[in-house]
Amino acid sequence: MENQDNNTIDLTQLLRICRKHIWALIIWSVGLALVGWGIANFAITPKYTASTQLLVNQKANKNDPNAAYNTQQANMQMVTTYKDIITSHVILSEASDRLANPTRVVQKAKPAKYRVNADGRRVLVRKAQPAVVERSGKSYSVSANQLAKDISVSTQQQSQVFSLNATADTPDKAKAEANTVARVFRDRIPSIMNVNNVTIVAPATNGAQSSPNVKLFTLAGFVIGLILSFAVVLIREMSNTTVRDDEFMTNELGLTNLGQIAHFRVPGSFSVKKLNNNSDKNRPAKRRRV
Repeated sequence: MENQDNNTIDLTQLLRICRKHIWALIIWSVGLALVGWGIANFAITPKYTASTQLLVNQKANKNDPNAAYNTQQANMQMVTTYKDIITSHVILSEASDRLANPTRVVQKAKPAKYRVNADGRRVLVRKAQPAVVERSGKSYSVSANQLAKDISVSTQQQSQVFSLNATADTPDKAKAEANTVARVFRDRIPSIMNVNNVTIVAPATNGAQSSPNVKLFTLAGFVIGLILSFAVVLIREMSNTTVRDDEFMTNELGLTNLGQIAHFRVPGSFSVKKLNNNSDKNRPAKRRRV
């Protein structure tokens, strides 16, 4: 019967190797896990995502159940169309302008008011008043092309609500992008679709960190460290041709064990003293009795 290949390692040997090099496996795994944690926290620029929810709800005749149902189905089908419109260049270019110069209408414009006298002449009662606007927040320089990369829309089946997500490098910027694009879309959809059925039901708040995933990076570092350390240990064990026990001699090479030579250590204080030959000669010989 042929001998088994020297490079073959069974499960028992693998467990023995793991126990023998357990500290190396732990140190490498924990070390690379710390490296992954450090890369996720300090080497990669974090990204933050803010979301706002919009509702598509066109008014229908409440007295007619069939009309209300048909309107609801039409609204759900229009969500897909709105998903394409909200990411169009028309919406994003205006949102880019608003982000660069954010304003809020404090008081709407009022037209001039006239009164007609008894003789039929119009008399001005109140002059026209322009709208009063004020700066509503920090300005951000974001192009329409960049907004197209930052904005994403997520929908659900059989739902009239869809989410507008914005990803940026700061929480405030992500919030501003999501809310601005949502407001522009709500304001422009009546002129684009000739319907006014979009409502912002949940404005975006400060964005939450979406990348990098610190836990995932740490876990990946731990797994990579464990695999690499185990591979190195296994290769070293398989490439080591040193005879380490009697079983290898008897089982693998088919030799007979004739015995073992014991090894012992000589203490450092041990020394060999040589006898002086001259002293032996001068020493009187012992008389032998007859």
